[in-house]
Amino acid sequence: MKPPAPGPADKSLPTPDPKQVQYIRSYGPGRFLISEREWQSPVLVTPAATYPWSVTSAAELSLESLSPLREATIPTEILVLGCGARAMFVPPALRASLKSAGMGIEVVDTGSACRIYNVLLAEGRRVAAALIPL
Repeated sequence: MKPPAPGPADKSLPTPDPKQVQYIRSYGPGRFLISEREWQSPVLVTPAATYPWSVTSAAELSLESLSPLREATIPTEILVLGCGARAMFVPPALRASLKSAGMGIEVVDTGSACRIYNVLLAEGRRVAAALIPL
């Protein structure tokens, strides 16, 4: 077995310009700093815009609650759901409905959701984050 080929030592990802896309700069108890604006409520984040979101628990998630994503000009390919302090169960029927709408879902805690969103955004993926504060 061959050892892996040497590659560049720097493994950092490009950081998107927060003036051009919605980039999650930080998060903490009850807050998010997204691009240049602070939010103190649940939010839906897309590369183009951030929207206030009325969902306060993963149990409230529905296709209707994600209508800004479904109505967007550029469709979301991957939805990262940040459930708060820890991931929660999303019913198979809702997963199937999202899949039928062309959207995959990754369900994680909110901190992980922020990091995953930023990585996928830097990769140029059609990503959105549905974030419930810690």
